[in-house]
Amino acid sequence: MKKIIVLAILLSFQQLFAQSNRPNIILFMVDDMGWQDTSVPFWKEVTPLNKKYHTPNMQRLADEGMKFTNAYATPVCTPTRVSLLTGMNVARHRVTLWTSPVRDNPTDSKDDQFELVDWNYNGFSNIGGVPHTVHATPFPQLLKEAGYFTIHVGKAHWGSNGTPGSNPYNLGFMVNISGTGAGHPQSYLGQENYGNKPGKAGWQAVPDLQQYYGTDTFLTEALTLEALKTLEEPIKRKQPFFLNLSHYAVHVPINADKRFFQKYLDAGLDSLEAGYATLIEGMDKSLGDIMDFLKGKKIESNTVIIFMSDNGGLSNPKVRSGQPFTQNAPLRAGKGSVYEGGIREPMIVKWPGVVKKGTVAETPVIIEDFFPAILQIAGLKKYKTIQTVDGRSFVDILKNGSTKTPERVFLWHSPNKWIPEDGPGINYYSAVRKGDWKLVYSYRTGKAELYDLKNDIGEKNDLSGKNPRQAKIMLDLLAKELKKNKAQLPVSKATGKTVPYPN
Repeated sequence: MKKIIVLAILLSFQQLFAQSNRPNIILFMVDDMGWQDTSVPFWKEVTPLNKKYHTPNMQRLADEGMKFTNAYATPVCTPTRVSLLTGMNVARHRVTLWTSPVRDNPTDSKDDQFELVDWNYNGFSNIGGVPHTVHATPFPQLLKEAGYFTIHVGKAHWGSNGTPGSNPYNLGFMVNISGTGAGHPQSYLGQENYGNKPGKAGWQAVPDLQQYYGTDTFLTEALTLEALKTLEEPIKRKQPFFLNLSHYAVHVPINADKRFFQKYLDAGLDSLEAGYATLIEGMDKSLGDIMDFLKGKKIESNTVIIFMSDNGGLSNPKVRSGQPFTQNAPLRAGKGSVYEGGIREPMIVKWPGVVKKGTVAETPVIIEDFFPAILQIAGLKKYKTIQTVDGRSFVDILKNGSTKTPERVFLWHSPNKWIPEDGPGINYYSAVRKGDWKLVYSYRTGKAELYDLKNDIGEKNDLSGKNPRQAKIMLDLLAKELKKNKAQLPVSKATGKTVPYPN
């Protein structure tokens, strides 16, 4: 009997030891940050935009980890966030546009050519039977079941308010601060109570931050302070934690962070662009504060930090200064577009003892890859999901450096009307990449464009006329992927029929 008790105690200690040595994981997610919205170059050369912004802590993270130069999300936020949460490609989960904070309210703009497309406009749901949602197993739930202390701070935006997916507590998070069905803050300013003014608070007012009301505390700073508070308990208990720090920055409204505003005005930026730059630098300060905290607590050697943005930088001429759709140059277009400016993101991973410092990975990865990668980092080898997981873990890249995977296919599907005005790659588009070849397809015109990303990162030279054979290969590939995922397609108002597949 004593031997059994001793054995049970030893096994218990072994389990606690194994649990305490599993890495902590921080996913540092930025909203609407473009590939060039940083002083860290993600291209082969430093660009004018790299010189415009100031992000020393991103550089610090890159120096201590691995920079991914071909990391992809989707053109807008909720589709990316659902792919992250579920490991599913956007064409499969059908949350193809941002979800409204109000339930049962499609966010599509009206169009003369197409009917409203059929999509999951209520977003993600952890339970079945909720109309217009995708039912799947979220990875934070799997982490929680495996013994992780799971925390969400900041923007959630996985589903409309009033549905299960809008509440992070339903998705496996043990702590939730400020996460709702809202897609952006009503205000970044503590003086404005982050939008919670009596009689003026709307769906976008940021909750849970009452102690900062009426102060000079910018929203990004308040969320960072609250995130650090939540880490005290799991650190004290030596319990591995997962922190999803999901900033509202750098989404509109462009409220200037006065801590950094004057220096950008002095650098010659107009007030709008100076305000945007302060959102970026405030986000970067948050990253530095997180890294300093981990070092101070002596847990940085056992903490993985993953930095990512949810879609390309805003380049709409109604919101940004300068020439339209150039704010992500050398990439073409920006948020909402299937061109590179709308989908290619700044991604950095630090994993002490595993990732070689200061390395660069050119291997393409996409947002659904985060699902299996985070679970693998956490040591989860066997788990069950309701959904088919499309993502592939990038842990081998982290361990072994960049590897070429030319046979992998990457798919983007945006069959909705995001904004009233069409733009480059915006409204009713799909795209597919394989190797260095990328095909962009317009459902409105039926036109297919072929690009060689290795030699034309700006997607300026359409090669479909010069290389019709490769264009046909890529067009057939796009159709195959859409059919495999049973992707929804626009319906013509003139005929009442669904448009044909691209080929």
